[in-house]
Amino acid sequence: MGTFVISKRLNGYYKYEFTSRKGKAILLSNDFELRFECEENIELLKKSVANLFFMKFKSKNGKLYFKIILNEKEIAVSRKYTTQLLMEKGISEIERSLHNSEVLDFSNQNDIFPPAEEIFGSI
Repeated sequence: MGTFVISKRLNGYYKYEFTSRKGKAILLSNDFELRFECEENIELLKKSVANLFFMKFKSKNGKLYFKIILNEKEIAVSRKYTTQLLMEKGISEIERSLHNSEVLDFSNQNDIFPPAEEIFGSI
């Protein structure tokens, strides 16, 4: 089963990643100004698995990736893959486990590391 992970970018916008059951990122969302917009987009994806369109691309350096299109709007972009088979496995993982994936919200964790003073003392 895959997992949606919501986090906050350095610019203050929210994003989500869909990760495989092994913890590997499969796709990354667009930016959202508000967290609830991010959550709504995840619910829309979960309900619309059958209507998703996977548009496949090849980057300049030969890596493969896809964009998820729903109702003629780009929803998310996949990570880069080295082979066609790996990309197809990523798409298969989305189709198989997207609808029952859990959502983890890490957007409220501003600092995951303690302040430098706690570690090194006052300088």
